[in-house]
Amino acid sequence: MDFGLSDEQRQIREEVRRFAENEIEPVAQEYDVEETFPHDVHEKAAEMGLTGPYIPIEYGGAGYSILDTTLIVEELFAVDPGIALSISASSFGCEAIMEFGTEDQKERFLEPVALGEKISGAAISEPDTGSDVSSVSTTAEKDGDEWVVNGTKMWITNGTVGDFFVVLCKTNPDAEGRYNGFSQIIVESDRDGFSAEKITGKLGIRASDTAELVFDDVRVPEENLVGTRDAAFLQQMQFFDQTRTAVAAQGVGIAKGACEAALEYAQDREQFGKPISEFQAIQHKLADMHTRTEAARMLTYKSAWKVDQGEDITQLASMAKEYASRVAVDVADEAVQIHGGAGYVNDFPVERFYRDAKITQIYEGTTEIQKNIIARELLGKGL
Repeated sequence: MDFGLSDEQRQIREEVRRFAENEIEPVAQEYDVEETFPHDVHEKAAEMGLTGPYIPIEYGGAGYSILDTTLIVEELFAVDPGIALSISASSFGCEAIMEFGTEDQKERFLEPVALGEKISGAAISEPDTGSDVSSVSTTAEKDGDEWVVNGTKMWITNGTVGDFFVVLCKTNPDAEGRYNGFSQIIVESDRDGFSAEKITGKLGIRASDTAELVFDDVRVPEENLVGTRDAAFLQQMQFFDQTRTAVAAQGVGIAKGACEAALEYAQDREQFGKPISEFQAIQHKLADMHTRTEAARMLTYKSAWKVDQGEDITQLASMAKEYASRVAVDVADEAVQIHGGAGYVNDFPVERFYRDAKITQIYEGTTEIQKNIIARELLGKGL
């Protein structure tokens, strides 16, 4: 097995880290406190090809592999998860368009996102529907050559800043089977009947925009249907190998950032006449933090590599997501502990890492759901 990165991948990692330190780090606290979307940083990221980096070159993207994208996500999140999510999630929903969209849809929607001219989103969760995606109640009814969308979506990333959303709807209420009768439909945010209300007061990732979306008789043309009508649930499931690997990369990035901050602080902070890094208790914490982070990284890289090979890795992706998110939370916790009182205020980044880490155990399937999936795959059971 070859665990080495190519020269190009190492260059990507170095350039992204340099960008994050120069453009994100100086303003990270400002955007976190104000809970505002970093439009200026997003524009600069687009110039580097970091918005929708996996979008093919023919549609304006960089055409990076999933492993390349994983490296990008890790380095961005190692500096500030909130702004990192604003950048990496600015192409949410584009996966479905890339895989199932028409050529017209790809040309109209992918290129503006890749170039940073537009921001997309995926609207799945609802006020009463989180882990149980098959209980989505938002509907889309056909009326002539249009779809009429009604319903409410909750916890939607980019909700008030997005230009369009790929919305999971119930299009055939009478369909037999729990997973049939769903469709994905592109809804532009400037259409009549669409509204979004920003959600504030989040524990973490405050720079990333989150909102509740309301669709009140929103009319969109029939050509906004993505893929096969009534088959969207199974289409949606295909992307979780990729998106859960991406969340694993977020966890690795947060853990990396927390490790780096804790190591630096331990070498600078003195107690009893010497740096606290010379105390065995601190050394053991640092050793454990870095070891677990490296283990999470290897699991995540393997998952990303296998996605690129086109393999079915449902179990592996869930393993990577569950483990990396747990490591992110635990390592951030230890980083705060090493900082002591200084880690409890926002003078140091570990306070932010600690708050931001928790979301990786919630979105794209909770920790509990990941364990269910792993067990299901081990036991050879289907949906």
